[in-house]
Amino acid sequence: MNSQPDIIISELDYSRIDNLLRATPGIATNIKSALLTELERAELVAPEQIPANVVTMNSQVKFSVISTGVTFTLKLVYPKDMDDSGNTISILAPVGSAMLGLKEGDEIDWQDGQGGMLQVRIETIEYQPERAGEYHR
Repeated sequence: MNSQPDIIISELDYSRIDNLLRATPGIATNIKSALLTELERAELVAPEQIPANVVTMNSQVKFSVISTGVTFTLKLVYPKDMDDSGNTISILAPVGSAMLGLKEGDEIDWQDGQGGMLQVRIETIEYQPERAGEYHR
């Protein structure tokens, strides 16, 4: 893949992630750098203006890791909202940070945190807070 897809992030998610990155010690440098780069290139919109087909924080997303052929359905969450259910993925995980702001059908190449690359495709967004009218969760 030669170019990164455009991404859209709500102003609220942007602010919360920016604060998280500034306030949390010990975040791997490559993860922090990649996520900051994504925030800088994102189109920012009010939560009420997020399109229904865009991955936002707390979205339930079905996605594929193309290199492995494995498909997952996980909720994209802040680290404080991680649980042991196996149904959540942190925004600080390589795949978690890769999918923020993508639209259904988008693909992106993303560093896996171990020097390799992952190719991630958003299949469907099964739940998105903004689509459900939950703008300030």
